[in-house]
Amino acid sequence: MENFGTNAALITAVLMNYFNGIYNGDVTLLQSVFHPQAIIGFDLNGETHFKTVNQYLEGVKNRKSPQELEEEFKMKILSLEIINNTAVAKVQVPIFEFNYYDFLSLIVVDGKWVISNKLATKVN
Repeated sequence: MENFGTNAALITAVLMNYFNGIYNGDVTLLQSVFHPQAIIGFDLNGETHFKTVNQYLEGVKNRKSPQELEEEFKMKILSLEIINNTAVAKVQVPIFEFNYYDFLSLIVVDGKWVISNKLATKVN
């Protein structure tokens, strides 16, 4: 792949699509940032839950979006580490009166950065 700056820009674009997909409830946009075999892990109130990316997208599809609820867009990238064709992003996703933190693993597949794993937890 390219140099760090180029990769950081490409990953940032993926993360902004991730944020916009969540905020707008845009399942097609969200699907475009995930690898089809991605696994989603949640730590919610001390309980562990796992979903496939399709199960996760179905949940997004069947709820009102933060944009529909007129929530302020507050999602942000907190950190990004890149080594070769892999990366880990720590992001904050405050939606639905919850303060979520996600750790997103990304990898290059067919020349494109995609999310291969999502770990999420809720912080009060």
